[in-house]
Amino acid sequence: MSDVQRGYLSALILDTRNNVQGARDRLFEAVLDEMRRMAGNLMKHERPGCLLQPSALVSEAVIRLINGGALDWADDRRHLFAAVALAMRRTLVDYARKAPPGFQVELALDEIPASSTARNVDLLALDDALDELAKIDERRGLVVVLKHFGGMTIAQIAYTLDVCPATVEGDWRYARAWLYDKLKGDVA
Repeated sequence: MSDVQRGYLSALILDTRNNVQGARDRLFEAVLDEMRRMAGNLMKHERPGCLLQPSALVSEAVIRLINGGALDWADDRRHLFAAVALAMRRTLVDYARKAPPGFQVELALDEIPASSTARNVDLLALDDALDELAKIDERRGLVVVLKHFGGMTIAQIAYTLDVCPATVEGDWRYARAWLYDKLKGDVA
């Protein structure tokens, strides 16, 4: 994304916070394709017949962003997409909690666990583990959320968190190892 596009989104966010007529609609129109990409990446490994489709995930995330006040604290693009990643996580977790008994919602976790060939982990177990990790180290937990739920690269996460890429890489390595240890019984 160019500096011009980043500036445009930041201006739209500011206009939305200032209740400029039509700004919220223009903001969501500007980020909708990226939100669809994020949702598509999250849902591409779901089993056939899954009730939650990427478009529904995007819709639910938008509702959460509006109702949760994320637009009131998001200062720029990086904060907005962090809020989007968190909204998608909460939507998927709520969906998993409402699933029929015996129906396990799994997500593909590329690189988690790093030392295993297993790729799927129960979403509720991951959510609990991420909450626990965030209590230990909030930034490392957020790195996982941004990378997995937000689909961000190391460089994008570094920009979002205002740290250097080496810090994010270290956080990611630590978080992967920690999650592997925590989730080894929940990995499919």
